[in-house]
Amino acid sequence: MEQKRGSFTGGLGFVLAAAGSAVGLGNLWRFPYLAAQYGGGIFILVYIILALTFGFALMTTEIAIGRKTKSSPITAYSKLDKRFGFLGIIASIVPVIILPYYCVIGGWVTKYVTTFAQGLGKPAASDGYFQAFTGDTFSPLFFFMVFLIFTTLIVMAGVEKGIENVSKFLMPLLVLLTAGIAIYTLTLPGSMEGLKYYLVPDFGKFSFKTICAAMGQMFYSMSLAMGIMITYGSYTKDEISLSKSVNQIEIFDTIISLLAGLLIIPAVYIFSGEAGLKSSGAGLMFITLPKVFDQMPKGELIGFLFFALVLFAALTSSVSIMEAIVSAIMDKFRLSRNKSCAICIIIAIILGVPSSLGNGAWSNITILGMDFLTFFDYISNSLLMPFVALCTAILAGWILGPKVITDEVTRNGEKFGRKKLYGVMIKYVAPVLLIIILITYTLSQFGLFTM
Repeated sequence: MEQKRGSFTGGLGFVLAAAGSAVGLGNLWRFPYLAAQYGGGIFILVYIILALTFGFALMTTEIAIGRKTKSSPITAYSKLDKRFGFLGIIASIVPVIILPYYCVIGGWVTKYVTTFAQGLGKPAASDGYFQAFTGDTFSPLFFFMVFLIFTTLIVMAGVEKGIENVSKFLMPLLVLLTAGIAIYTLTLPGSMEGLKYYLVPDFGKFSFKTICAAMGQMFYSMSLAMGIMITYGSYTKDEISLSKSVNQIEIFDTIISLLAGLLIIPAVYIFSGEAGLKSSGAGLMFITLPKVFDQMPKGELIGFLFFALVLFAALTSSVSIMEAIVSAIMDKFRLSRNKSCAICIIIAIILGVPSSLGNGAWSNITILGMDFLTFFDYISNSLLMPFVALCTAILAGWILGPKVITDEVTRNGEKFGRKKLYGVMIKYVAPVLLIIILITYTLSQFGLFTM
């Protein structure tokens, strides 16, 4: 059965939905701890340069491919060149792997929102609270399902009524919450030292690892190489300015990342010192930050607002990840949106349960020395995403030629201010950087290169 393809109502709807996809746990969780680990201001400088060049080229390519083919990745690549049909399959597998464990982490965030809403911030700050929660069998599975259901309901509502409407509501709210908490944090005594560490570049801390970390963050922060931007691009009307939209998404995404750092780093610096900033991953968000909120004036309220903010960001991203899967199923098998969502839920449960139990009842089961969640994260983010991005750059830069993409961007006579930069980045710079990411992230996972 041929399905009518949804579309965003206009440029604002597309930008907010795409920004909602880009703004997620990568911005509010990963960006601050990477900035802290890799020199603060110098990391931010490197990241911004890469976002305006490397990230811009990849995002422009993916959105243009989506709009040009009006297809999800599973069929878009083969429409451009049948030899690259395999890439559509791999690109469609990436969100299938990511969605389950992303919803598991989203469930953790949901748990902390309810914890702080009940006034239980002090217990959440105690040693072993997070480990006890994730080590349990029932509780993490329950919150995983709650988060998955929220995500599914939004996707089932469709492109305009679901994704676009939710993004138009949550994204401005997310900005206001992030800015508000960041401003409050900066009013606390001693925050200026943390602010200085965060924003002032120290070129003595610049290294090859800084570049690698910033490049890796690009995929988390900008939703690249997971089929999302191609899918959202396919829902974009022909009259929308792609160049302007990409610029707006970049700005939105980068501002949220910077504000997240302003929110977290000075606060952690005040109450936990530089040592507290070295916590990574779950350690920073679920262990260190509750301790910081416990010591902070009005910490219970700030903790609730913070985790609500993270929940909103995680939800907009999980919606985009599920939509990439649903769109692929609809395009490939001509199924309805509801049936495609049902298939997506089954897949998410099958892979999500091991990701949840891998920290508890199934913690003794590992793959290549990794628990299920870490393994799925490694396969998707360290291997498949850089590979998809590399092949996409080769397709756009060398097989089709940059002109195919730039013609799509300028099809309505609009100006493409970074047209020459795009050609250089997609043909020469992006492939080299992506090969570096593939090599360094693979070596670091097995302890052969320290990130």
